[in-house]
Amino acid sequence: MGTDPEAFLRRLAQELRPQSSRSVEVILERVSEELPELWEHEDLAAIVLTDTAAHVTAFLDVLEHGLDASQVDAPSDALELARLFARRGLSLSSLLRAYRIGQLSFLQLLQAEAPRLTDDAELLNAAAMRMTEAAFTYVDRNSEQVVGAYHEERDRRLRRHLVVSSEAGRRIGSTLDIVRTAEELAGVGIEDFADAVTVDLLESALQEDGGSEPPGAEPLLRRVAQLPSTETGFPVAVGRTHRYPPHSRPARTLATGTSCLAQEEGSSPWWPPASDDDVPLSVLLLPLQARGSTLGLVQFVRGSTTDPFDTDDLHLAQEIAARAAVSMDNARRYTHERLTSLTLQRSLLPRHTAEQSAVRTASRYLPSGSRGGVGGDWYDVIPLSGARVALVVGDVVGRGLHAAATMGRLRTAVRAFAAIDLMPDELLTHLDDVVIRMQSEEGRGNGELSATCLYAVYDPVSRTCSLASAGHVPPITSAPADLTDVLIGPPLGLGGLPFETTHLTLPEGSLLALYTDGLIQSRTRDVDTARAALSDILAKSPTAPVEEVCDRLFSTLLPDRPPDDVALLVARTRVLDPNHVATLDLPSDPAAVAKARAFTSNQLDTWDLDELGFTTELAVSELVTNAIRYGKPPVRLRLILQSTLTCEVFDSSSTAPHLRHARDFDENGRGLLLVAQLTDRWGTRHSREGKVIWAEQKLPA
Repeated sequence: MGTDPEAFLRRLAQELRPQSSRSVEVILERVSEELPELWEHEDLAAIVLTDTAAHVTAFLDVLEHGLDASQVDAPSDALELARLFARRGLSLSSLLRAYRIGQLSFLQLLQAEAPRLTDDAELLNAAAMRMTEAAFTYVDRNSEQVVGAYHEERDRRLRRHLVVSSEAGRRIGSTLDIVRTAEELAGVGIEDFADAVTVDLLESALQEDGGSEPPGAEPLLRRVAQLPSTETGFPVAVGRTHRYPPHSRPARTLATGTSCLAQEEGSSPWWPPASDDDVPLSVLLLPLQARGSTLGLVQFVRGSTTDPFDTDDLHLAQEIAARAAVSMDNARRYTHERLTSLTLQRSLLPRHTAEQSAVRTASRYLPSGSRGGVGGDWYDVIPLSGARVALVVGDVVGRGLHAAATMGRLRTAVRAFAAIDLMPDELLTHLDDVVIRMQSEEGRGNGELSATCLYAVYDPVSRTCSLASAGHVPPITSAPADLTDVLIGPPLGLGGLPFETTHLTLPEGSLLALYTDGLIQSRTRDVDTARAALSDILAKSPTAPVEEVCDRLFSTLLPDRPPDDVALLVARTRVLDPNHVATLDLPSDPAAVAKARAFTSNQLDTWDLDELGFTTELAVSELVTNAIRYGKPPVRLRLILQSTLTCEVFDSSSTAPHLRHARDFDENGRGLLLVAQLTDRWGTRHSREGKVIWAEQKLPA
């Protein structure tokens, strides 16, 4: 051996190689004393052992064979340990310090063994210097490669996390459906992140009214999503309700709103069992919170085939859960507002058509499939005096609760104006004023609150239909009448522009369809084509029930999810039996009152209504007397028998009488008061030719 340091180091390595296992134990003991935090991860012990043994062997090879330590690659176990540290989110500095402590410990073992082989101080000093230089070079070379492997794994994990985060942003919240959003969250979590995912939502978050739990009770949850769906180990099935045990980790997560990274055995009653009983489950528990409210709980589970979750995974899961919670809350709020709007709108629409003999009607209302909420479409059927009926359809611009509320106000206004028997153009003029006042009350500019309306009045005696439109699409009829000439006025809310009434005569049994533009608007079909199809369906349904006609129109013209709300009102006209109408022209002479009473008495006898003789003759006498005394000729009496008995007196004057209470010594003013007290309803309606004063009575049982 002589004084050659290389030969001495070769012999020293050969002497220590059989004792390498003992050297590994000494090194690990020293590292565990200096860095106890590394031993908090029990599954790292085996890898650290093999890594330390690999380093001992590699450095002994450097000494025995005189290798250049700067060219010796780090053992594969060292690179794998660095990648594992990166996957676990452990500190790189701790790993590098462990290498330095381990190398120092091994150098001390070598220096302690060297004096046993020689007592040459000069040789020992030269060998120690060579050995120390090789050790530092070896540690530097290995550290460089370990750092590279660590950062490479970290970069890979970051890229993977970015991919998962991007995929979550793309896929979660694609619909305004809270259950669908939960399923999307589970679908993202199961792909390259977790082995199993469960999503539980509070039952109160799924209820329309929000619900409430009894004081002190554990919250009731419903399992809305679970992947893989074929997993049999989950104790709770999708769609079932359950409560987590008090003081369990899921219960604490819900109560505190704090995320949790847990290691649990597979025997836990709320997680599926691990495939290997010796390996615990790694679980992330995250509350689903949005806008200060807790909606539920999501759990990500990893088993024995995947690395346990680390803090980076927890942060990624929190980001995904927060995104999903906001989407769920949006869906919940949208669903609540939509249901509220629909409930309000449907409560404002007529539920039952009032009894009348002028038309048979059927109606449909279909809310849109868009996210904008319900609109302000409405329809109505209003019985009028003289056996007539008003058919109304309208559309408020905009969507949501405000549109539905505005629709209700306009429908009420239309009914109020219809009760005083205004002509269609006059009614729309007054309705236009109502919209303008609403704009002023709400601080909106001209046109910001707007609506369209079509108002039609059908008279089954004359078969005349009078209609006017305020910016609304004209109706379609099966009769040989051209409704394209209907003058369409401006939408309601503009003010200052006139409306025109169109009159047409409809044969008995004609179909008349009033609708909102959602029925004929489509991205794949122009309006004229849709109107032609609508007209064709009406023409081919001469005797079909009106309910069936409505169904045909919807099935032919509407897609599955229409982009706009649709209101449809279909009416089949009827003609009052001529034997149920009696008319008498009267001269403008007070003596004609007796003739009117006699005519009334004879007609009531023909209709077997003698029980109504006294009150009817009195009402006719008062109405005819008023028309002759205060009106203008010609004067005409008409009796109409339908579900009620109606007495009408026409004259060409536009002056309407007023009901008043006569004082004790007044000679006038008692006639209309008697009529009002003896009949069920009375009123006045005006036309271009004059006015009609009418009174109705119920028929005897």
